[in-house]
Amino acid sequence: MRLAPVILLLALAAPATSQQVRAPFTVQETGEGYATLDDALSKNRGRDFTVLIAPGVYNECAVQQAGRVTFKAIQPGTAIFEGACEGKAALVLRAGGAVVDGLVFRGIRVPDGNGAGIRIEIGDLVVRNSMFLDSQEGILGATEDPVNITIDRSTFSGLGQCHETEDCAHSIYLGNSGSVTITNSRFERGRGGHYVKLRVPRVSITDNSFDDTGGDRTNYMIDLPEGGTGEIARNTFVQGMRKENWSGMIVVAAEQRKYRSAGLSVHDNVARLAPGQEKSPAFLANVSGERLALGTNKLGAGVRPYETRQP
Repeated sequence: MRLAPVILLLALAAPATSQQVRAPFTVQETGEGYATLDDALSKNRGRDFTVLIAPGVYNECAVQQAGRVTFKAIQPGTAIFEGACEGKAALVLRAGGAVVDGLVFRGIRVPDGNGAGIRIEIGDLVVRNSMFLDSQEGILGATEDPVNITIDRSTFSGLGQCHETEDCAHSIYLGNSGSVTITNSRFERGRGGHYVKLRVPRVSITDNSFDDTGGDRTNYMIDLPEGGTGEIARNTFVQGMRKENWSGMIVVAAEQRKYRSAGLSVHDNVARLAPGQEKSPAFLANVSGERLALGTNKLGAGVRPYETRQP
């Protein structure tokens, strides 16, 4: 099986636009430049637009409150955000929808333990070609709305915590009544919590790599705590030694049976233990009481294929 590619953003080709940019933040449609991202959003509030972000390290943040906005690095991997708004995240999104393309979020921490690169509160979200590094959380958000969130070709490294505050933080933690799709992305070096935790009815998690070799105090690779259906396929999992909870790699409905799980398809994945890992986790642990569609997966020594658990 082909491993999901590591995202080498700095090596990506040409800039996102040939338009000359004279300010850190430029609205593509008008050519107007702004000194801060918050200025760009507030001066164009209510419109649908793309803000082009010049290379730099920005100790700032912004709240999107209207319209549909694309936040796009002129050169992927060179626009780095380290600030947090409202004690939440570098980007707090509560509007018609957003696209985040080529940005880096690094070292974001807040007192409640949930400092994230992106906090999605309202609207659909697409994230691509982005990196989330050494923060308490990568992407966080919960809503009762039927929104759709897509994450593609992105890296999540050095995220999560269960020791700074009472509640854990995770690399990705999302809840909605719609769907979450995660593709072609890399998860590594977790610092607590789960790599992916989703409270949604429909999931698609395909062609990713989960490398827990350098993880510390981590839990599950994929946690669907309220159930859910869809597909988990063609991913690569390596479980490391320093686990807080080593018992399962993919766990379904461990907290409650809110969503139907029957038919969740788990197939064509590769999973193994890192050298020195002597525990024997279940690759798929099912607490839903429903029949999942467990297909063929390539499992290394010590990985048990399937386990049924009682709630």
